[in-house]
Amino acid sequence: MFYTIQELVEQAEQKHNGNVSQLMIETEIELTGRTKDEILTIMSKNLEVLKSSVVNGLTSDKSISGLTGGDALKMDNYIKNGKTLSDTTILTAVRNAMAVNELNAKMGLICATPTAGSAGCLPAILSTAIDKLVLNEQEQLDFLFTAGAFGLVIGNNASISGAEGGCQAEVGSASAMGAAALVMAAGGTAFQASQAVAFVIKNMLGLICDPVAGLVEVPCVKRNALGSSFAMIAADMALANIKSQIPVDEVIDAMYQVGITLPTAFRETAEGGLAATPTGRKLSQEIFGN
Repeated sequence: MFYTIQELVEQAEQKHNGNVSQLMIETEIELTGRTKDEILTIMSKNLEVLKSSVVNGLTSDKSISGLTGGDALKMDNYIKNGKTLSDTTILTAVRNAMAVNELNAKMGLICATPTAGSAGCLPAILSTAIDKLVLNEQEQLDFLFTAGAFGLVIGNNASISGAEGGCQAEVGSASAMGAAALVMAAGGTAFQASQAVAFVIKNMLGLICDPVAGLVEVPCVKRNALGSSFAMIAADMALANIKSQIPVDEVIDAMYQVGITLPTAFRETAEGGLAATPTGRKLSQEIFGN
């Protein structure tokens, strides 16, 4: 078992020749008592849901509240137009993240990675990596186990809950997990993956959770989109051998400290931030009344 990112990196290198995925499977066996085959079967089902949610979310349908829906399709059309400013790989991740979160808002089947509110990041990064890196099924499963390993440490030492630590704990954690897994999928080292985690969390430190009308739609959908793009860039920075001046475990500790000191209004209560703007309050009234 590992309790810090440093321990994760060291154990992966010492026990599994740097393979974080194998370390996570070993840890899962230890924690749950399940066999390796049982764990692989469960993760394979999760993988299918993740990939299906990207496809199923790409529609023009609106959510029940009417707040979200159709933006992923707009991005898809924009990419196909061929006149994008950003690289299409990053924009594909952006599109896929919005698709999954719009599907979640429409009560579709998604996989909480690590939460429903941040469920767009990991499948967006993974689906983009599948095309970019031509990942086979085993490599796709390795991606998820690797993401899970880094997420386990973040969850145990900080938080993955918006109600506890703000959106930095949800989209921040999800994007960091995706960035780490992407580094490994691209042939990077466990240490480089840890640096990608640090880059993402540092970038999102202090991000509040302020859902309009208390629904996981605005600004959640677009935060997942941008979080996915941050993860892609962080992975490239790590693969370029750029290092974080602040050790990743200290970055995670800082996220925890920031999270517990955030005012209640900024922790999923819909009492502050965008939810408290005149338009935010008006939308809430239109949906739920007085």
